[in-house]
Amino acid sequence: MTAQTLPTPPFRDPQLPPAKRIDDLLQRLTLDEKVALLHQFAPAVDRLRIAAFRTGQEALHGVAWMGPATVFPQAVGLGATWNEDLVRRVGEAVSTEVRAMRALDDRVGLNVWAPTVNLLRHPLWGRNEEGYSEDPKLTSAIATAYTRGLRGDHPTYWRTAPVLKHWLAHNNETGRDVTSSSVRPRVLHEYDLRAFRETVEAGAVAGVMPAYNLVNGRPNHVSPYLSEHLRTWTDEHLMVCSDASAPSNLVDSEHYFDTHEEATAAAIRAGVDSFTDHGTDGTKIVERIQGALVQGLLSADDIDEAVRRQLSVRFRLAEFDPEQDPYADAKDFDTPAHRDLAQEAAEQAVVLLKNEGGLLPLSGDTRIAVVGLLADECKLDWYSGALIHRSTPLEGVNDRFGAERVTFAEGVDRVRLKALSTGAYLSVPEAADATDEVRGAEGALDPALLAGRTDLPPLTTDPAGTDLALIDWGEGALTFRAPDGRYLSVAEDGYIRAAADQPGGWVVQEIFRLEPSESHENGHLLKHPGTGRYVTVAADGVKVADENDANPEVFELIVTEPGEEAVTRAAAAADVVVVVAGNDPHINGRETEDRPGLALPAHQERLLRAARAANPNTALVLVSAYPYALDHADLPAVLWTAHGGQAAGTALARVLAGDVSPAGRLPQTWYASDADLPDLLDYDVIGARQTYLYFEGTPLFPFGHGLSYADFAYENLNVLAGGGPDEGELTVSFTVTNTSGVSADEVAQLYVRAVAPSVPRPRRELLGHRRVTLAPGASTELTFRLPLSALEFWDVAHGRWHLEPGAYELLIGASSEDIRLRTTVDVEGDPIAPRPVLERGLDAADFDEQRGTEIVDRAKESGDAVTPTGGASGGTGELVFRNCDFGPAATELTVEVAGEGSVEFSLIGGPVLATLTLDQPTGDPDDPYTYTALRAGIEAAGVHDVHLKLRGPLRLARVGFSG
Repeated sequence: MTAQTLPTPPFRDPQLPPAKRIDDLLQRLTLDEKVALLHQFAPAVDRLRIAAFRTGQEALHGVAWMGPATVFPQAVGLGATWNEDLVRRVGEAVSTEVRAMRALDDRVGLNVWAPTVNLLRHPLWGRNEEGYSEDPKLTSAIATAYTRGLRGDHPTYWRTAPVLKHWLAHNNETGRDVTSSSVRPRVLHEYDLRAFRETVEAGAVAGVMPAYNLVNGRPNHVSPYLSEHLRTWTDEHLMVCSDASAPSNLVDSEHYFDTHEEATAAAIRAGVDSFTDHGTDGTKIVERIQGALVQGLLSADDIDEAVRRQLSVRFRLAEFDPEQDPYADAKDFDTPAHRDLAQEAAEQAVVLLKNEGGLLPLSGDTRIAVVGLLADECKLDWYSGALIHRSTPLEGVNDRFGAERVTFAEGVDRVRLKALSTGAYLSVPEAADATDEVRGAEGALDPALLAGRTDLPPLTTDPAGTDLALIDWGEGALTFRAPDGRYLSVAEDGYIRAAADQPGGWVVQEIFRLEPSESHENGHLLKHPGTGRYVTVAADGVKVADENDANPEVFELIVTEPGEEAVTRAAAAADVVVVVAGNDPHINGRETEDRPGLALPAHQERLLRAARAANPNTALVLVSAYPYALDHADLPAVLWTAHGGQAAGTALARVLAGDVSPAGRLPQTWYASDADLPDLLDYDVIGARQTYLYFEGTPLFPFGHGLSYADFAYENLNVLAGGGPDEGELTVSFTVTNTSGVSADEVAQLYVRAVAPSVPRPRRELLGHRRVTLAPGASTELTFRLPLSALEFWDVAHGRWHLEPGAYELLIGASSEDIRLRTTVDVEGDPIAPRPVLERGLDAADFDEQRGTEIVDRAKESGDAVTPTGGASGGTGELVFRNCDFGPAATELTVEVAGEGSVEFSLIGGPVLATLTLDQPTGDPDDPYTYTALRAGIEAAGVHDVHLKLRGPLRLARVGFSG
């Protein structure tokens, strides 16, 4: 029999069930071949005609890192649309471009790492731009829409395979690979798991990516929650892809395991199926897995399970059925439809925060001054593709209102830098323009091809020097721009050149900082944070100093024109001023860097005040990846939009002109000051009263807020209690009417509040929303069908969801604070039973209240314990457990503890009944998991609140009682 007549193996038969096909392929692969598949860059298996496969293609708001592509608004901007249909269509367009680009470049992967569903709990998180909302319901709705678009609508084959990021409770970049998020069970179930769960249950998710951080003392890459929760939510195989270098972090930075073999084995047993580590080189991971197999830390069955989940995704992508692939001929790329969609998304993402005195919309004959650092910028972020088209606010306003009616002032300071060692000034030498050499498809500019160039001449010094634009981004971060528009940048050879189209890259080589000189009163050292070195002037050009250079150059900064002067001139000559402020997504708040505070950078604040002083008709447009705190009392109009991609400027201009009535809504609370914020590492949204769900202060702008050029009336609220699969459902309906003469969108929002809960519940909680378009005078009836399970909370006393009986207030309106209709319904449920402590005891992490404690890992594999904050030195912490039923009598107390210290037991309102002390550590300092049981006699009967005081570096796992 010749090779041409060999029968088709079962794994290539599309008529067979996927499980049988995977079984067949698994038994054909050798163990070595299976092991090799577990690296991100899985090699080909030539003997079976199986191609190489790569997990991971960034596609957060467009195809990223693969060159020109359609760039949609940042994820937080898509969240601000509150529009699932729109976001689904964006997902479709992105995945279609993935397919089209893959047809030309096989480096483009079909396993896309998007969306990010981390909740925007804390606005200082550096990656705020990547999430959708602080609310789990809204986040899951938007994420589900995006994954459905990415997946496609074919019943068998997927256009792309989405992976959700980043599992779990991940909202800090500061120490992100070593910090632990203390997440108690109620927060875990009601908040952090919820966004993931509802999106996975919707059926368009191929997998998840664990986050860098630890949760309750245990790295996410060995989290038991992957099996205990994630994989119970769907019958589909879910592939878990590690984050980059995170497997090595288990040993190298976290020191959670002693050897990489042990760490890799633990990750695979926990459920990690693809290892993103050491770039394209899979040999290290293969060696570690093989070593774990030899040491008996892994079995062949463990490898099979991981490979099975990977293969399931590859089969869904039609890799083994190319003739059946419905997306094989996808060619749509940068189409007119995609361009229109990018503009529609940018328009819908604009949020009108304030509009007093009718300043907006602007009339067509208005003379407009467009000013500010973002006025003529179209900024990209780390997960953007390269722009094919772009529109800045200035360009958009020019196009819409006519350039002859528009004046512009960027507001940057014009400066010269004088080298005090010679008296000469920094000078940018003339160079042949290199921009055209690095333009790709349709003239798209790839900044990465400019930054880092070494073929351009470096800066020099001369008596005249060059006026540079100094852009002050706040927190000491400065960028300098040459007259030809290029930014000063440090290349690998250390020389400084005007070589970057924009600041960018993993390490931003365009940022500099001025530090006062101790030797010269008006002198400054110029430091380059990317290299950690100071700038010096050498005979062959200006560069960063060598490591052993102890004499960096001292510069005098001479301001030749303050930016405020240009802004004042432009503002004074205009009818209306539009100040465009905000951030550069690569500076002061980005991946690896959290923000220090909410304030608008001082230089931009000065520009805003200069414009307002010169012209009271000033509108502030914030273009940013995150919220700000600002004093807007004397500003008649304020708008916010995330960085809106390629059509940002056109979209903004259409909103300013009234061509589009703004209808974006804030996806997170805007706080009035830093004092309103909890610590960045405090993940207890309930105890710390975080997000709109629990925040008791007055926000600058509330969750769900957004104004319109139209007016809407809410009427005819009707609530029916009815059936459903479980005979437990509420049907809520009401009418929304556009009472104005302007066609516009409205975002109706439905919230709930438990009137008299027995445990802390949200002040109000989003249950549903709908974005609708209404012509002048038009009405629509909106109906929401709500399962009563939506009113449940996680009952820590019994470890289950619980529907508490009583009154629930339904709140309908235009934001979480702008409530137009309300009614109260009485819901039947089960009364909260006391904790049956004689039967169940108390798991330490199931507290109702705490002070000065954190949750840590009870053991490396699973389980939680509680310890006082303070690390190895220990401290004092307190736990409260409400409504503990001791029955007729409890006479003995048992605590399971490790380490050393004491546990003090009392009933609230009564004396200390027992103090149990560990005089000697239960294990050595490197083994905190050796537990022992301590016992003491007590007398307790009936129902009481329990108070425990923990002292010292101990771990409390459990408290038991007997009669």
